[in-house]
Amino acid sequence: MRNLGSLVNKKPSSSITVIFKLPYYTQWGQSLVLSGSDPVFGSWNLKQALSMDPVHQGGELVWCAKANVKVGFECEYNYYLVDDSRNVLRWEPGKKRKFVLPQGVKEGDVVEIHDLWQDASEGLFLRSAFKDVIFGGKDELKNETQNLHVSQNLDQDQQDTVVVQFVISSPLLDAGRNLCVTGGISKLGNWRCQDGLKLNYTGDSLWKADCVIRKDELPLKYKYCQINEAGGCALEEGPNRELTIDMGSSSLPNFFVLSDGPFRETPWRGAGVAIPMFSVRSDDDLGVGEFLDLKLLVDWAVKSGFHLVQLLPVNDTSVNRMWWDSYPYSSLSVFALHPLYLRVQSLSNNIPEEIMKEILREREALNKKDVDYEATMAVKLSIAKKIFNLEKEKVLSSSSFQKFFTENQEWLKPYAAFCYLRDFFDTSDHSQWGVFANFSNEKLEKLISEDAIHHEIICFHYYIQYHLYLQLSEAAVYARKNKVVLKGDLPIGVDRNSVDTWVYPNLFRMNTSTGAPPDYFDKNGQNWGFPTYNWEEMSKDNYGWWRARLTQMAKYFTAYRIDHILGFFRIWELPDHAATGLVGKFRPSIALSQEELEREGIWDFNRLSLPYIRNDMLQDKFGSLWTLIAANFLNEYQPLCYEFREDCNTEKKIIAKLKSSSERSLWAEQEDKIKRGLFDLIQNIVLIRDPEDPCKFYPRFNLEDTSSFADLDEHSKNVLRRLYYDYYFVRQENLWRQNALKTLPVLLNSSDMLACGEDLGLIPSCVHPVMQELGLIGLRIQRMPSEPGLEFDIPSKYPYMTVCAPSCHDCSTLRAWWEEDEERRCRYFKSIVGSNDIPPQKCTPEVAYFIMQQHFEAPSMWAIFPLQDLLALKEEYSTRPAAEETINDPTNPKHYWRFRVHVTMESLLNDKELQLIIKDLVSTSGRSFPGKEKEVKEVKTSGDKVVQSAQVQVNGNAIKCLKC
Repeated sequence: MRNLGSLVNKKPSSSITVIFKLPYYTQWGQSLVLSGSDPVFGSWNLKQALSMDPVHQGGELVWCAKANVKVGFECEYNYYLVDDSRNVLRWEPGKKRKFVLPQGVKEGDVVEIHDLWQDASEGLFLRSAFKDVIFGGKDELKNETQNLHVSQNLDQDQQDTVVVQFVISSPLLDAGRNLCVTGGISKLGNWRCQDGLKLNYTGDSLWKADCVIRKDELPLKYKYCQINEAGGCALEEGPNRELTIDMGSSSLPNFFVLSDGPFRETPWRGAGVAIPMFSVRSDDDLGVGEFLDLKLLVDWAVKSGFHLVQLLPVNDTSVNRMWWDSYPYSSLSVFALHPLYLRVQSLSNNIPEEIMKEILREREALNKKDVDYEATMAVKLSIAKKIFNLEKEKVLSSSSFQKFFTENQEWLKPYAAFCYLRDFFDTSDHSQWGVFANFSNEKLEKLISEDAIHHEIICFHYYIQYHLYLQLSEAAVYARKNKVVLKGDLPIGVDRNSVDTWVYPNLFRMNTSTGAPPDYFDKNGQNWGFPTYNWEEMSKDNYGWWRARLTQMAKYFTAYRIDHILGFFRIWELPDHAATGLVGKFRPSIALSQEELEREGIWDFNRLSLPYIRNDMLQDKFGSLWTLIAANFLNEYQPLCYEFREDCNTEKKIIAKLKSSSERSLWAEQEDKIKRGLFDLIQNIVLIRDPEDPCKFYPRFNLEDTSSFADLDEHSKNVLRRLYYDYYFVRQENLWRQNALKTLPVLLNSSDMLACGEDLGLIPSCVHPVMQELGLIGLRIQRMPSEPGLEFDIPSKYPYMTVCAPSCHDCSTLRAWWEEDEERRCRYFKSIVGSNDIPPQKCTPEVAYFIMQQHFEAPSMWAIFPLQDLLALKEEYSTRPAAEETINDPTNPKHYWRFRVHVTMESLLNDKELQLIIKDLVSTSGRSFPGKEKEVKEVKTSGDKVVQSAQVQVNGNAIKCLKC
């Protein structure tokens, strides 16, 4: 350890000495380096970065580095935690630090920089959701107050003084407030905030001020405080800050720069509403929620106290041109918007009366309980085509369209060509497109050529996308103006028959399928059908496809949900011939090698990796039909032992044969049962052999549940149990962590949007630490606890960096969940409510209120509620059967996504009572809401309802809650 004074004793007369100090506790074998844009700091090459030395100072370990620079020096830099080989172990995410020499520094001076490690969470409030929306306009703040202390003598000629520059970040500072620093010396007001040193706003949420301080006034204790227009003060939270000096040093630096991180205050918390775009209902929509309906939703959100509106994906999914396309996570294009959300009557200001009458007729016909996907799409495209034919020349030649086309042509041209070819060949399977099966720019230009006879069809797709862009942009601007964050959704996959797989086939592993292993959502696992990603290929251009996706998304949204964030650590990969999600493996993962297994006494690999089928199993599963099933699907390769025939040795082949066999009539009435039985047989394996390397194996998920495992000897069972646990919970952790740290930072740095990760399911232990390190906000659902051993999570114990919600689109709503399982309901009532009484059978408004209040009061940064759950707060909105409000059934790969709210947004805007109930939940829980900073006191007239504490009797059982 070096004495800190040795860093400042020698001052080269021809340069300025800059000393960097950062308190940071490291472990053995770890150290810090400083890397930056200037060659002095290695030009961002970590191998040449500036080394730092540890020094014990007080009770802290402080890392120090010294550099000599010239007058006028400035650069960007950051700190990195590295091992002995300078491999990065941790870095500061977010924006680069900026260093500029303080005013008045001259040759021979010594400048000491006091930095604090920048956690990712500190940068969240510089994201667009906060900077441009919730606290939008703060960069217009101008501190006109002259700093009298600074103006006295910043040339710092006196030998007994130093210049101290105070730097603080305060992105949450309300308009009309200023910052000052106060402390135990007269120039800092002697702890009187009003007399403290006023700071100047310098942009990017930073406040600075310089102060000349006598050396005998050091060390110095101080704090920052806020001052409002009326002169009121609010000190920051936490202990006093302190400028410490090395008492053993023979000289002190001339200048200190104190980069003190963020202003310490109560963590900001907000609330929001979640609803799929297709589920919104309004007086003007045509059978489905439309982008322009978001303006009504924003109005309702503001009146209810919400700062955020969350949607499901809104990209075009028109792969099959039928209701299967209602699945919003199966993108036809990750850039194009869905024509489903187009408002046709807003396409033009001069729509003929005949077409307007048609719109009115169709609106009445499509005003159904649920979305009629196929009818709605047909009507909208038909009407849009009529309007297009009337104004195509005018629109396509407009400067607005030309600008849109120029900015989006890289994805728009392939998208339009794909849509034309899909319709021409009557399939989205581009492998069936003959000469066009393989994409090339030369073929594309011919397809979209103005001379082509189908050019008008191409232009129609341009036209639709242009108007979708205009309408969603209008809604997005409206949301920002009203301080409401519009939160989008980034799907984990794309459809295998999509524009993206056609144009960029090298980015996808087309012989595989993406899914999820068995979890809360589906005990048999899920198979989404998307090809997995070729991450190695994607990395060659620094994940340009992903960066383009996020850039496009940021045109409309200021926050986004990363669907299945676990897929960026590892993905559940299935062969493309699988129909279910059970028999998969993680990619990437460290397999069990044949050599490793043989060392453990495991050698019969065919026995373990091929379906284990015995005569008694067939009789148990198929009863009297077992001989028929055996004759059609199996070969008896030795007495009482069977294997699948070649034409049905995969799940998809089984499905095909069940439907095409000439003997189908013999089992037609039991076809589903037989299919499940055959699937059980083909999944009855212990190890999965790698199709690309036959000497590698993967333990089948839940292998102990198989009869193949049950019939093994005890030694083999014990070995396989141990290797199973090692594969799934031990050996992959570092690999998965490194994989996520390659990809997720690229996503986060591609835009200014606030990122939230859906981290539900089977969670590796590396996931939450990586998310915390990167500043990613997680998700917590009470019925899906992240802590082992709990049936119900406890919202009051949620971490701050989370979104909490009582339900989500992938599970039943709050009402349905409460009513579908009596025993679970009783357990919840006992463990969470604290009552041994019998709970009410129905999810009454009082029950809904109690559950939602837990979430509003949780420490989570965001509490986001499905609109269906919020409507459960009033009896009149609970007449619809609860099960009908479920958006998705993850166990059904062909689920019809068609739920529509049964009340219009206009009606909800008129329901002041519901708005008051929700807004009081927001405000009494301490969460921020639009206009909060201006709202001094809410005045209620005698006719208003007041929310108050009560013991509500429900079926003779008391629930402690708040009742309207």
